[in-house]
Amino acid sequence: MVLTSVEKMVGLQKRTCGIRNICVLAHVDHGKTTLADCLISSNGIISSRLAGKLRYLDSREDEQIRGITMKSSAISLHFVKGDQEYLINLIDSPGHVDFSSEVSTAVRLCDGCIIVVDAVEGVCPQTQAVLRQAWLENIRPVLVINKIDRLIVELKLTPQEAHMHLKNILEQINAVTGTLFTSKVLEERAEKESESETVSDTVSGDQIYDWSAGLEDTDDSHLYFSPDHGNVVFASAIDGWGFGIEHFAKLYSQKIGIKPAVLMKTLWGDYYLNTKAKKIMKGDQSKGKKPLFVQLVLDNIWSLYEAVMKRDKEKIEKIVTSLGLKIGARESRHADPKVHLNAICSQWLPISDAVLSMVCNKLPSPLDITAERVEKLMCVGARTFDSLPPETQELKSAFLKCSSEETAPVIVFVSKMFAVDAKALPHNKPRPLTQEEIAHRRELAKQRHAQKLAANQGKELSEKPSNDNSSDVTGNTGDTKGEEQQLAAQVENVTLKAMKDEADNKESFVAFARVFSGVVRRGQKIFVLGPKYDPAESLHKLSSQCSPTNDLPSVPHMTCCTLENLYLLMGRELEDLEEVPAGNVLGIGGLQDFVLKSATLSTSPACPPFTPLNFEATPIVRVAVEPKHPSDMPQLVRGMKLLNQADPCVQVLIQETGEHVLVTAGEVHLQRCLDDLKERFAKVQISVSAPIIPFRETITRPPKVDMVNEEIGKQQKVAVIHQTKEDQNKIPEGIQVDSDGLVTISTPNKQATLSVRAMPLPEEVTRLLEENSDLIRTMEQLSTSMNEDKKTHEINQKTLDRIKEFKEKLEQNLQGRRWRNAVDQIWSFGPRKCGPNILLYNFDGYERSVWQCLGNAVKGASKYRDFDNSIVSGFQLATLSGPMCEEPLMGVCFTVEKWEINKIGETLSTSSQDSGEGDVIEHKQSEDTTLTNSCPDEVCSVNEHEDTSQSVPKSSEKISKQKGEVLLADCYGPFSGQLIATMKEACRYALQAKPQRLMAAMYTCEIMATAEVLGRVYAVLSKREGRVLQEEMKEGTDVFIIKAVLPVAESFGFADEIRKRTSGLASPQLVFSHWEIISSDPFWVPTTEEEYLHFGEKADSENQARKYMNAVRKRKGLYVEEKIVEHAEKQRTLSRNK
Repeated sequence: MVLTSVEKMVGLQKRTCGIRNICVLAHVDHGKTTLADCLISSNGIISSRLAGKLRYLDSREDEQIRGITMKSSAISLHFVKGDQEYLINLIDSPGHVDFSSEVSTAVRLCDGCIIVVDAVEGVCPQTQAVLRQAWLENIRPVLVINKIDRLIVELKLTPQEAHMHLKNILEQINAVTGTLFTSKVLEERAEKESESETVSDTVSGDQIYDWSAGLEDTDDSHLYFSPDHGNVVFASAIDGWGFGIEHFAKLYSQKIGIKPAVLMKTLWGDYYLNTKAKKIMKGDQSKGKKPLFVQLVLDNIWSLYEAVMKRDKEKIEKIVTSLGLKIGARESRHADPKVHLNAICSQWLPISDAVLSMVCNKLPSPLDITAERVEKLMCVGARTFDSLPPETQELKSAFLKCSSEETAPVIVFVSKMFAVDAKALPHNKPRPLTQEEIAHRRELAKQRHAQKLAANQGKELSEKPSNDNSSDVTGNTGDTKGEEQQLAAQVENVTLKAMKDEADNKESFVAFARVFSGVVRRGQKIFVLGPKYDPAESLHKLSSQCSPTNDLPSVPHMTCCTLENLYLLMGRELEDLEEVPAGNVLGIGGLQDFVLKSATLSTSPACPPFTPLNFEATPIVRVAVEPKHPSDMPQLVRGMKLLNQADPCVQVLIQETGEHVLVTAGEVHLQRCLDDLKERFAKVQISVSAPIIPFRETITRPPKVDMVNEEIGKQQKVAVIHQTKEDQNKIPEGIQVDSDGLVTISTPNKQATLSVRAMPLPEEVTRLLEENSDLIRTMEQLSTSMNEDKKTHEINQKTLDRIKEFKEKLEQNLQGRRWRNAVDQIWSFGPRKCGPNILLYNFDGYERSVWQCLGNAVKGASKYRDFDNSIVSGFQLATLSGPMCEEPLMGVCFTVEKWEINKIGETLSTSSQDSGEGDVIEHKQSEDTTLTNSCPDEVCSVNEHEDTSQSVPKSSEKISKQKGEVLLADCYGPFSGQLIATMKEACRYALQAKPQRLMAAMYTCEIMATAEVLGRVYAVLSKREGRVLQEEMKEGTDVFIIKAVLPVAESFGFADEIRKRTSGLASPQLVFSHWEIISSDPFWVPTTEEEYLHFGEKADSENQARKYMNAVRKRKGLYVEEKIVEHAEKQRTLSRNK
């Protein structure tokens, strides 16, 4: 029976200080949903007997089948502690790495979180990930060490060993928190240093360096989990018990007569009880005594388990009576001792009381939101809080007050949209009938029954034999009329039913949101702010006082909408609400046309959009989807739009080839998305391609040894029977390739010549470029706005410092003769102007820098200035699809060593001897005016001095037109287009002049396995090209942790195979980690004697890189060189050559 009504909840929502917004975070299978069940059962929503078996918050069918949570779902609970009443908004989140995006959506809406850790497995990779997410969002964690029953039943540890084990786990968790804290302190210290940057000169003149990192002075005691702080609960959710040590401190203070405060401090730690002196003494280990925690707490739990498991009736009765509990006969007679145990423990140490009282004591209410967190939420991208408009900065006080007054601005954050069956919405639910309605229905039923009887009697009369024919006819006509009416009624019923079904099947979207300020009311009009909305720009157009009800000018990234319905989220149920005050989590209906995945809603246009959610998992698994019947295409497209809205992490794209592609975070996530498409959103049969695996192309330095580890150049070459690599990449005419890889190529109209060289970038540089892609994008935007002479005062100091630091790091990593001045000569990054490849210019007469925003903008123009964008575009195209299999490039540096533009002079001046002068037109000019506008004036003045017989046109327009005609109106098309194509070709040939390699995406794979199945795990890994990095044994258990890397291409079905081979004893966690070069050359053929001996003439042993390359080429419809047997007759033996 549900103990709290919706009215009661609405009343509790108004008391902000009594609200706690919390989420449950943990590694997969550590018991989050079971813990949530126990907390829900305390409100009577589910029976306490079913807690842990029902998994109430796993409402999807596939969640129940797989036994893992796949989406975050919220429920509101009521908790009474003494005379205080609390409303606890609990969000259960998934632990599987594929669904870590759902964790991000849950964490954003909360003020605190419960970290659950399995007592046997300890800290796992995902535990670290969720701790990091909680840390990044500035929310306070508390700890529940769950599954302690496994220490007793499975591992059969003694209380003393269990105590040591629990201490180890706490140390591990505090170590993770400590590293997060340390990095933050060091960052803050570095910032302070860079601000002050004053060197303290001592009397002796020597510089004293302060070695302390500032860690000693900063207080971090509040961060760590410790039972005596009251932020740790020991529990076994499946058995329904849990306790914090304060429970036992109170209990024993009465028995022993020691103050509870003293017991709180000493129950955990190296203390023991001297029973004679009735004193608590320090140093249990050295004296071989039992620690207090073991003696007073664990011994009791262990003896209870022992008694129940061994069915020791006398002992059980003794324990039950001493604890003063009442156990029903049904439980005590039950065949399963666990049921009996659950009945005793859940009354003695109820887990819900322990966890919820810890939550209410230790976690903050919405009123306690920190100023640091508010500033973090309000600052998008590289902006600092001080650079926001003053109206926006004023909103900070509204956040901190979290007030529900009429005047307070409404600020709501929507973290995700989730799909709900239209039947589940409150207004569509069947409601109980009133007495009048029941009476009315009874009357209707009686009338229908009477009509039926009358109709049946009429039929019987008409069927009686009569001599009169006419009566027959009339009877028949009457019958047919009746049938027609029946048919019409049936048809009407069918159509009504179809319409009703359609309405029922429709998916409704509910926004999962939290109110940060003000009161949200049903039917209220509100602004929806997209992630790119900038309050500074819109406040010029709108007054800060305007409201969404006024007629407003259109502002980019901002729309108005009405909040149709507000819902209280109750797990699988939704309840209607009229208004929701600040600090609460709620569902909002009617936003599906305005919000895609997440958004900020506000009544004030000065409100900035919140910082985007940071997702731990990167979507990497792609599949192409198409309907089985082409006529279902519109449904599929509509379904994919809905899926994109319903899942925070999935990406839906249409590729250039026209394929519809789903990008997901992993196999389990992919399976869930496909199931949703088939059964909920598109409702059509679909066929799915094999996963599309991304690769990257790169080049390496020429290898020192060949395939049989012989030094190259030392051994004898043999007559090459089939094509060598050089023949495969035949260079067409008109392209010169030097021995050191410099490619020279001219445009089709021979007006310009380019020389390009490709070089591999050092690994550190590639990594640096990848990590700073957002910063490079910001630099690109700043450069563009500077070129267009827009206002640039918005560049704040912090961004500039980051750009400077990035530049310094690049300079440190690009050292040596080959990279002299390389950083200053960077022309562009690519692909998409922010990728991990670099374009350098290394020819005279041209200067341009990507570091414009640092103040060293080059205000100069040259003959190249007009067409430099064409070169950059060619480079972008070349890096977007490489020559091996049209995949993007990575870690390649292209240098343009020569760029000659011929005959410009001839087109500008009339006589041929002026061509030299025309070539060297260099006129200092601001960056945004182009060559065509300014240069001809100078040419005119040059021409006036020369006595040429022909008339020289003086107007600049005519000359620029002449120049343009030759350069642009060409039989080969526009000159800029020719340059783009030539540059792209030059880059591709420069690449092919060097040893090419494929790069594969790699997963890091963490596997927990017991010793007996280790061999099988290794077998599966080696079969799939995996590489083990380390294995370590978990202290106090027989579990090994194996860390390995595995190519994404080989990972499909990996988890299933490991589970099958190890009978479910090992399960892997795969997270995308990095790109790695595949060492084998895809174009390799044997050329030396040793290689022939080793590999044979055909060398047809499997070449991994070639296999991957050909698979991608086949998929893209490119030419694949394969030997196909045309006439497969019986093979003739060589000895009998007939």
